Amino acid sequence: MKKRIVLALGGNALGDNLHEQMLAVKSTASAIADLIEEGHEVVIAHGNGPQVGMINLALEAASKTEAKTPYIPMSVCVAMSQGYIGYDLQNALREELLDRGIDKPVATIITQTLVDKNDPAFADPSKPIGAFYSKEEADEMAAKGYAMMEDAGRGYRRVVPSPKPVGIVESETVRALLEAGQVPVAVGGGGIPVKKTEGNHLKGTSAVVDKDFASAKLAEMLDADMLVILTAVEKVAINFGKPDEQWLSEINPEDARRLIAEGHFAAGSMLPKVEAALGFAESKPGRKALITMLSKAKDGLAGKTGTIITG
Repeated sequence: MKKRIVLALGGNALGDNLHEQMLAVKSTASAIADLIEEGHEVVIAHGNGPQVGMINLALEAASKTEAKTPYIPMSVCVAMSQGYIGYDLQNALREELLDRGIDKPVATIITQTLVDKNDPAFADPSKPIGAFYSKEEADEMAAKGYAMMEDAGRGYRRVVPSPKPVGIVESETVRALLEAGQVPVAVGGGGIPVKKTEGNHLKGTSAVVDKDFASAKLAEMLDADMLVILTAVEKVAINFGKPDEQWLSEINPEDARRLIAEGHFAAGSMLPKVEAALGFAESKPGRKALITMLSKAKDGLAGKTGTIITG
């Protein structure tokens, strides 16, 4: 049965550097093409952790040279990562589809994610980015207005907030491409975080939006049937890595909230995926979210594997 799907790719689908990314997107494109070949409408979302870190490190290094390159806002770094990740993804998927006799355009949309200027995350920046600094360098950065934090004895790093998305600015552009039979790549890296200011102006902010929450918000705004969050494991587990480890095939909202409260899911790993999946599944009757690995996405949609979260 044909579904409208937002597919959130995990970092393992993109590699850790330019060379790895070019290799990774070939197998990624094959798995996505399987879903398109079955007749599903697919929107591709993706993370950008290694890529935006690489951009940020390069620009930080350049700022210390005689060229005196200025520090670039995190919002601009996210935009850069959307462009070059999308470039590889859209070309790899276009080629894969044409090789299968499917003439379906693929296009990357530089996507902005609206955040609330009063989100409590802005008062508590906690997402580390960029290079390590000495105490003296960190003090200089702090004097310039950057939030700095000591990182596990390895030095000091810049930290930025991670607010929740409240809207996707280009959602109607994504919808238009879908309805024209095309494949959009959107909300890369969680989208470029922007706040509303006076009038109609949107101002970029130095923050990072979690790509799973952004994908869930986009799926909600597109009235998608399913949110598929792809990760490194086939199913969600409780007591992960322990003798009593248990893999879960289906989770209802009540159990999901209980398992979250009991601390079964790691904050920087599975927790945002389960929370995003739960939020989407509960946003409207009949919606479902699937968490599985890329190579199992087709089987997961067929109900053969993965973890389904229902509303």
